Amino acid sequence: MSNTEHTHRHHHSEEHRREVSNRLARAIGHLQKVKQMVENDEDCSDVLVQLAAVKSAINNTGKVILKNHMEHCIVHAVEDGDTQMIDELNAAIDKFMK
Repeated sequence: MSNTEHTHRHHHSEEHRREVSNRLARAIGHLQKVKQMVENDEDCSDVLVQLAAVKSAINNTGKVILKNHMEHCIVHAVEDGDTQMIDELNAAIDKFMK
């Protein structure tokens, strides 16, 4: 079974998709600001502070996705007998936490 062929129900609410999309838009905004700061040769300390904001925004978005995945996707997969999803979740967490 490939990563895209699961037997469980995989559906995210419109509210969840909107929340993640909004968080990503904010992270993109922060990253664009960092790029602009570098192009304008702004102070390195200020650039690092903005980079910290980007990292925080991405990490918080990851937390939202992970919580939703565990509360919905993993629960449904286990109910459907798809224990492979736990292995895939562990692999995804390992990649995210690097």
